[in-house]
Amino acid sequence: MTATEPTAPVVDKREVRIQRMFGQIAPWYDFLNHLLSLNIDRRWRRKTTLLAPPAGPEAGPILDLCTGTGDLAIAYDAAAKQAVPIVGADFTREMLVRAVAKADKRGIGERVTFLAADAQALPFADDTFQLVTVAFGLRNVTDTDKGLSEMVRVTKPGGRVAVLEFSKPRGRIIGPLYRWYFTTLLPRVGQLFSRSPESAYNYLPASVMGFPDYEELTAKMATHGLADLHYHPFTFGIATLYVGTKPL
Repeated sequence: MTATEPTAPVVDKREVRIQRMFGQIAPWYDFLNHLLSLNIDRRWRRKTTLLAPPAGPEAGPILDLCTGTGDLAIAYDAAAKQAVPIVGADFTREMLVRAVAKADKRGIGERVTFLAADAQALPFADDTFQLVTVAFGLRNVTDTDKGLSEMVRVTKPGGRVAVLEFSKPRGRIIGPLYRWYFTTLLPRVGQLFSRSPESAYNYLPASVMGFPDYEELTAKMATHGLADLHYHPFTFGIATLYVGTKPL
């Protein structure tokens, strides 16, 4: 690292803090996600279901990890044409309450189920799911490697792991502009609405800036045995989808 390169911020990702922080912002979570992304986050989830599509019910269920309020799990139910059982897992009760309410409102609660689980110690048998996904949650797992290891463990051989995560745009113009928005304006707006005691919307950019992306995250996923790895930047690289296959 040269003297001119910024150092990654130190981020407190202790389990108790992450759980408490997301519980506090749960009432504002969906509203702020859509507001601060100008609703583009909905498009990112739809693109995820197209680039990492579900197979038929014979391939097994789908797991959405760090599901939050359940948006990606529900998107996969639509992509699978209501034919594949889907499990959403998260360790924050306040988020899961909202996920269950969404599923029930859509009449899909029997097919899309939610449960409390720690991403670092999943309560599922090896080789269970045809597809394991996580959207904007892997960087919040205290030990990223434990989270990835568990995702791979519960994926069936031949199944896929899909990680949708924020990344850092590399463009000479969009990169600096986005970093200004992401580190200056977004935290102020988020804090104004959420009044988060844990400063969740200051944590957000700090956690992204200190998290591996592009080739670095792809390489990390490869160390956990995933093959045929590729990544797809969305919206100038503001978010990126990473997909890998568990070998047969």
